[in-house]
Amino acid sequence: MSSLAALARASGILPGYRDLTGTERSTAPETAQALLAAMGLAAATEAEAASSLDALEAARAARHLPDWLVLDEGRAPALAVPAAWRIELETGGVIEGRAEDPLPALPLGIHRLSVGAEETALLSAPPALALPRRGWGVVLPLYGLRDAGRGGLGDYADLRQALEGFAGRGAGFVGVNPIHAGFPADPHAISPYSPSHRRRFNVAHLAVPGEAASPGGELVDYPPAIAARLAALKAAFAGLDAAALSELAAFRAARGPELELFAIHQALSDRFGPYWPDWPAEYRTCAAPAVADFAAANGGAVAFHAWLQFLAETQLGAIREAGAAAGMAQGLYLDLAVGTHPAGAETWADPELFAQGVSLGAPPDAFAPQGQSWGLAPMLPGVLAARGFRPLAETLRAQLRFAGLLRIDHILGFERTFWVPEGGAPGGYVQMPRAALLSVARIEAAREGAVIVGEDLGNVPEGLRDDLAASGLLGCRLAMFDPEIASWPEPVLGSFGSHDLPPFAAWGVGRDIDWHRRLGHIPPERAEALAAERAGQAQALGVRIGGVGIDALHAALAASPARLIALQTEDMLGATEQANLPGTVDSHPNWRRRIGPAAADLADCEPVRRAARIMVSAGR
Repeated sequence: MSSLAALARASGILPGYRDLTGTERSTAPETAQALLAAMGLAAATEAEAASSLDALEAARAARHLPDWLVLDEGRAPALAVPAAWRIELETGGVIEGRAEDPLPALPLGIHRLSVGAEETALLSAPPALALPRRGWGVVLPLYGLRDAGRGGLGDYADLRQALEGFAGRGAGFVGVNPIHAGFPADPHAISPYSPSHRRRFNVAHLAVPGEAASPGGELVDYPPAIAARLAALKAAFAGLDAAALSELAAFRAARGPELELFAIHQALSDRFGPYWPDWPAEYRTCAAPAVADFAAANGGAVAFHAWLQFLAETQLGAIREAGAAAGMAQGLYLDLAVGTHPAGAETWADPELFAQGVSLGAPPDAFAPQGQSWGLAPMLPGVLAARGFRPLAETLRAQLRFAGLLRIDHILGFERTFWVPEGGAPGGYVQMPRAALLSVARIEAAREGAVIVGEDLGNVPEGLRDDLAASGLLGCRLAMFDPEIASWPEPVLGSFGSHDLPPFAAWGVGRDIDWHRRLGHIPPERAEALAAERAGQAQALGVRIGGVGIDALHAALAASPARLIALQTEDMLGATEQANLPGTVDSHPNWRRRIGPAAADLADCEPVRRAARIMVSAGR
């Protein structure tokens, strides 16, 4: 084996994989070199690879402790230590002992064991999360919750109205796409799955009292909507009284340096543009003196962005409380994006955590024969482990502060992540520490009594679904791809489709296939074959569920073994266009379609009432 191949294996780069078409693909040498470079390992030549491999093996041989250890909550670590030890508990307490002293049982949390100069993370987690009782809920597009007559962009007040309406119909949760912080300085950067920072929240959806109506069409026009909302927010901030300013100061103190750094980033974005690699060089490093000087000279701008986060958390907290008051089982159902934008606030504040020169993506499939590059920065697994997986824990914690149900997008990334190099080399898989990541998810969900859903669709690694079930994390099942609804496993959240797929009324007629053909993604003859295949799938589904209409589908979903069922508002209302067409940015109106009715009226629409009756009558 070459030094390059050995170094790649030792660094967690898989030697190959089988894609969704069944094709075996080997990791090319140029791919391995690019992925190793992204990890900070020199491997441009065999000599460089050999030197990097020697250093890596020497560092591992010198360690006496594992890089991390998962243990059951309330039990002692099964680990022998060679010298005096010290455990720093997550809560701040310290336990010390000699080499001959047994390690103690540990409470829930991420703790740090030190033996001399070595450290390791002790991940004390419940063996499994309790499954939720049988229930149902809805998912809806937050951005599209305003009807055309009112116009503008849906906000958190609209979301609260919709949630309260669905609670009155018996729903246990209401879900939305990710609400991570975006790029308000670039109102065209609207994908919720390409965030600036996943531990902060999207301020474009803030509710502003007295905001004027702005009648529009069937599509949300983001630039004027965001500009008007930010102008109203700046006016409101300028009018804050002493009590409100004191409350803001307490919030900033509680959230600490990370919030301050984010607020500074946002103020710099207002000055120099949305993407930090385009800024003047002296501001591209968060710890640079110029950044501190800017913050000191622009305290008002920094405070404004901190206040926007205070408002976001306040309004999301009100939604959480409304769901609890209405007796909803989970309340708000949030979505965690798989990655972060490489030029956003998260990578600016913590560049050492992220790989450079590669993007997260997916291997080839029927609609993307060249594979997909998502334009998202991967976390470096070695750095993540060295930090005790706290970046993931803090990201989950930010969402679970408000969500009783959290979907982890592309949880396949807990097993392996597909990295696509810049420059055209094919992508390859990087192994991730699955047991550790699942334990962190259990820890954070257990703190809040929350339910975690892992989106386990696509090229699923062997054993991942079994591990999800063993951990008490729900998987996903889509009737569109898995029509044997009556045979679904119990620990899943089931639905017909998703935001990346056509709604029920458009699926059988191949509306998405039409779009891909029109945009040149697939040739006409391939489109014809896919359309014929789709027609057969739709007919077969109708046979399985005993009918061809939406009511028959909902009845089959309600009767399924799945613990939770998510109904899509687009399906209930008969929409014929999907929210997002993967592989497009501007050629399809992604994330812009209004749902139709206003938020306050949505739960009173007859198709919604009918769907709710089907769910409730099935005992959900």
